[in-house]
Amino acid sequence: MKIMVTGFEPFDGSDVNPSEQVVKRLVEHNPIAKVQLAALILPVDRTRAPEILLQAIDEEKPRGIICLGEAHTRAAICVERVAVNLMDFRIADNRGNFVVDEEIIPGGPAAFFATLPVREIFNEIKALGVPVELSLSAGAFLCNQVMYRLLHHLNDRQPHIPAGFIHLPRLPEQAAQNCIMLPSMAVETSTLGITIAIRVLAKKIRGKGN
Repeated sequence: MKIMVTGFEPFDGSDVNPSEQVVKRLVEHNPIAKVQLAALILPVDRTRAPEILLQAIDEEKPRGIICLGEAHTRAAICVERVAVNLMDFRIADNRGNFVVDEEIIPGGPAAFFATLPVREIFNEIKALGVPVELSLSAGAFLCNQVMYRLLHHLNDRQPHIPAGFIHLPRLPEQAAQNCIMLPSMAVETSTLGITIAIRVLAKKIRGKGN
C-alpha cells in the first residue's frame, strides 16, 4: 500500500520546518509495515505547490494522502477538518506573492471537508498522550490552499482516496529564536503522532478493500 506524505520547505525567515523534518524521519526509518511512503516536500509558493502535489498524485497513485504543515501558534498536532476557498496571507510566500481576500478556485465550492478518518486519528494520537486537537480552520495561507486544491482535485477525479491536512507546532529551536516565546513540540513527538495517523489511515483503507 502506498500512502503519500507531504511537508513544506522552511519559510518566514526560518531555516527549518517541522513538517519537512517529520517527512524526512518517516522516510529514513519507515516504522509502518506493508506501507510504502511516497514523500514530497512542497515549495512555499502559491503557484508551484499545488501543481507539484497534483502532478505527484497522478504519477505516484497513492491510496491515501496526508499533507503536513507548520502552524507557528499551535501547541498541539492539529488534524484539520475543513479547507475553505480563500487565500488571505499574513505574510508573503517564498516567491514574494502576497494575496488578500482571493478565492483559491474562482467560483469553486466554499469549502471541502477532509476525507481522512479524522476522529480516529485524533483518538489514537490522544491515547498515546501526545497533544492533539481537531481543528476547524487550516488558516488562509498555503496550508489551506494546498488542502483545498487537493480535496477539489480528488473530489472531481478520485473521491475514493482519503486525504487531508495536519498542522504541526514549531520546533523548540524555532521557538527559542523568538523574543516572545511561542508553543513548540519536539520533532520526535510530532513524528510519533504522524506515524499513528498513517497507521490509522492504512487500517481504514485496508478495511474498505480499495
